Amino acid sequence: MRIDISLSDEEKAGASKTFFTKVKEELDIIPAQARVIEYWQEKAVFDEDGEQCIKAAARPVHPLGKCIASVQLLAYILVAKYADALPLYRLENILKRYGGNISRTTMANWVIRLDDVFKPLINLLREHQLEGNYLQVDETRLQVLKEDGRPATSDKWMWLVRGGPPGQPAVLFEYDVSRGEEVPSRLLDGFEGVLQADGYAGYNKVCRDNPIIRIGCWDHARRKFIEASKAAPTKKRGQKVSKADVAVGKIRKLYRIEERIKDLEPEQKTLRRKTLSQPVLDDLKAWLQSNIRRVPKDSLTWSAINYTLNQWDLLVGYCQDGRLHISNALAENAIRPFAVGRRNWLFADTPRGARASATAYSLIETAKANGLEPYDYLRHVLQHIAAADTVEKFEALLPWNVK
Repeated sequence: MRIDISLSDEEKAGASKTFFTKVKEELDIIPAQARVIEYWQEKAVFDEDGEQCIKAAARPVHPLGKCIASVQLLAYILVAKYADALPLYRLENILKRYGGNISRTTMANWVIRLDDVFKPLINLLREHQLEGNYLQVDETRLQVLKEDGRPATSDKWMWLVRGGPPGQPAVLFEYDVSRGEEVPSRLLDGFEGVLQADGYAGYNKVCRDNPIIRIGCWDHARRKFIEASKAAPTKKRGQKVSKADVAVGKIRKLYRIEERIKDLEPEQKTLRRKTLSQPVLDDLKAWLQSNIRRVPKDSLTWSAINYTLNQWDLLVGYCQDGRLHISNALAENAIRPFAVGRRNWLFADTPRGARASATAYSLIETAKANGLEPYDYLRHVLQHIAAADTVEKFEALLPWNVK
């Protein structure tokens, strides 16, 4: 938008010419507003053989059929709750200020109904994801109040799988009442390649039963030493650093190497890790083996050392291939918006609501992973998905196929 700051007629009287120069830029925002869109359908009357027939212009297909919410409003609600962590009761009040009276119950029902609308797209994303050879996984707790046979206060789980073919990552959330090994076995059925996770034993079975190579996450190991360092007694001036601090310093060297080589091609990364990272790893392992006997077994430092040594073969796995990452950070970053939202809305009411939430998070985080703005992507999908009646039309809605 351009605003011209003009001279008055008196000020420029007698000038041979005038011109404008740009003197300032301001970032502006237009607040949201509620409006009613009216669709008027044109109809034509034809006289044929003494009778009249009417032909009407084709109406756009709405993903929820007879629904008072535009596709823009549906996309706005999904982004507000699942990308911006706004509980629906807050969103209800915000919309009311803008002139739209929509109850939180109505919005929740729309989100649940959209789960069925998005299901073919989610299925395509999962098939696409399993075609890759490198996946990262994570899981976090979720309370669902009305889960049959389960107390309302018991933990249920939101699982996350991130990965896919190079340059086309899919980030998929899945709700399940269980944290058992049967869940990753189901989610990763048919996958062949490298699986990166923390030290949770629930991933062992799927790796045993399939041609899957498992690697570990240095973020988890480092976090344990940081927790041990924070729990250590306050050091006085001149006192030596704690053993946990020493371990953190050694692990930090590995991350510095990764920062230095992050822009290299995978083959070059592999070589650099062998020449730069491997000596640091050898030194760290020797230090861990030497110091595990020098700290109390009931200390956090001992637990951190023991965890790292037990996971060692998995933790060093990233060095074998430059396409792999030192940590599971991409998966953790993708699941973090869910954790932030959970702190705001605390729980899901029903299993259907939890599954619908998983679908919304999947589409939003997949859009972000592929460089798309979530609202623009969801609006585009909602504008076209109701008319998608072939696999090709659904595939055209995948993020890497959307311009």
